[in-house]
Order: sequence, then C-alpha cells, then structure tokens
Amino acid sequence: MYFSRISLSPHANIQQVARQVCLDAYREHQFLWRLFEQDPDAERDFLFRRDTTASRPRFFLLSRRPPRQRDSLWMTETKPFCPALRNGQRLAFSLRANPVVTRRDKEGRQVRHDVVMDMKHRLGFKEISPSERPAMPALIHKAGFEWLQNRAGRNGFSVSSDAVRIEGYQRHRAFKKGCKQSIRYSTLDFAGLLTVEDAEVFREALLNGIGPAKSFGCGLLLVRRV
Repeated sequence: MYFSRISLSPHANIQQVARQVCLDAYREHQFLWRLFEQDPDAERDFLFRRDTTASRPRFFLLSRRPPRQRDSLWMTETKPFCPALRNGQRLAFSLRANPVVTRRDKEGRQVRHDVVMDMKHRLGFKEISPSERPAMPALIHKAGFEWLQNRAGRNGFSVSSDAVRIEGYQRHRAFKKGCKQSIRYSTLDFAGLLTVEDAEVFREALLNGIGPAKSFGCGLLLVRRV
C-alpha cells in the first residue's frame, strides 16, 4: 500500500484547478483515478480525502498502486504505507465519513438514512417546541458517536465520547455523467483518540476504509501516534 499527499503547485492557475476538481466529489474521484496507469479491468483500489490549506485544495490518498505525477499543476509525494500496530495502542485519528443507518420503509424495503436526520425523526424534532429541542451540535455529536461506536467494535478499535470531536455536518449533491438525477449524501468529520483492540482487524479497516460513499472522499481513516 502507498500513502500519498497531492498538493497544488504554488504556480498553479486556480481556474485550471477548478475545472479539474472543484465542481463536486464525483469530479474529484475521476481526477484521482487518472493518476494511475490505465487498466480497463481495474476497480477502484484507493481511498481519498480532500483537505483545504490556505484556501487551496489538497488530497490524501491511500492506494494499492503508487500514483504518478500527472501534470505541473500538482505535486505528488508518495511513501509506502505499512503501519506498526499493537493491541492497546492509543492513536490520534481523523475521519470524514458518510454515516448512515438502514431502516425498512412501509413496503419493507431497506432504505439508508442520514444518521442526523434519522435521530431528528426518532426524537420527533419537529413536534418539540423550539425551547425544548436539543441543540443541534449536541444532537449531531450523539448521532455521530453512536454510529462511530457501532463501527469501532467491528473494525478493531474503541472510542470514548469525551475523546472524540464531531463536527462539519454537511449535505452534498454529486452529478455523475450520464445520470439525470443527482446523488445525495451527507458527511461528518470525526477527530480524537482511539484505542486499538484487535490490531489485525484494525489494519484491515485502515486499508479498506469505514462506511459508505468512498467514491466521494469518505472512509479514509487517518491515524498518527499520540
């Protein structure tokens, strides 16, 4: 595996960049896909996350193949990714995720729901008087942490509510070429401390990502030693 940081060149024309990647997450995915040698039989074998520094976009990329330098607009820094993990290890982490829960609708079909909207529905948020409603930051933290804690157990780590910050709730639309309808999804940003409970299972979570919408820049779990 390879971990890469793809940064905008200091001399890049921001208008050129906007045409490449700044329209939506689907366009970003297509841009990153072109960094790899073309293989008509290849499926997506990378995770990514977009970040912004000094108002300029950059990407973190975890991939099974090393990306190549595509043009002079971007600088690609790549190194092998082989983390040394052990049970009981404490790590700082950052995760942008698409947190959803699955519920059955009236026809019995499995339907995915944004965890924040799902919690608002379960609480009867609209029926509660404004003075009695929980504050949105608290509701977002509760909904997001429930989702993360549920995923943590099956991915070899544990988290504590007082050691996790949850923010950046956003709802997005992406447009796939050839499709008339937009793709809608939501994201939450998680950051804090975790404890490795099963090093081998956790390694797989790092390599494969957590949650859905990986094609839209979700699921890459970034970690570092405390």
